Amino acid sequence: MKNLSDESLVALYAQGKNEAFDELLFRYKDNLYSYIYTIVQNREVTEDIFQDTFTKVIITLKSGRYQESGRFAGFLFRVAHNIIIDFFRQQQTAQTITQSEVDYDLFGRRELVGEGLDSSHEEEMSYQQVLGDIRRMIKYLPENQREIVIMRFYKNMSFKEIADQLGIGINTALGRVRYAVLNMRKLAEAHHISLAV
Repeated sequence: MKNLSDESLVALYAQGKNEAFDELLFRYKDNLYSYIYTIVQNREVTEDIFQDTFTKVIITLKSGRYQESGRFAGFLFRVAHNIIIDFFRQQQTAQTITQSEVDYDLFGRRELVGEGLDSSHEEEMSYQQVLGDIRRMIKYLPENQREIVIMRFYKNMSFKEIADQLGIGINTALGRVRYAVLNMRKLAEAHHISLAV
């Protein structure tokens, strides 16, 4: 397979020969990884984008939508480039969120942890029901979002502490919380869960 052209390997892979894709991966993995890292300057993000790139390429090839005859390398790097652009767009969005906006809890309450409400027994029971629903929804979040939500809202860690512990940037931590909040709101709407007390 080493002597075959990229396009021959693409055709073989489309026919179900997985070793053809292994050869394509071997040919381009180092250059692609270097390209991504040069732009994003972060190993963790580079790994994510690298994997996303090959996942998208695989989906395109397997679905028969690949129409870049003779230009596989260009196609591969263009997919990576588009994912990098999406990453930076998300970063810009995350940077527009202030810590106080994120601290204003997931569903409009100032705190999800602590002493609860200083009011009637009925309100306290409603509050505990909301907390229970939130705990159940957290289980459905992607792992990287789930761990940050737990660290922030249940362990009361600052974003600086979270970033230091996970070895990520503060903006990345803010972004993950933002997406976790959005995901949990969607879950609440989909399952008709009321998150107001």
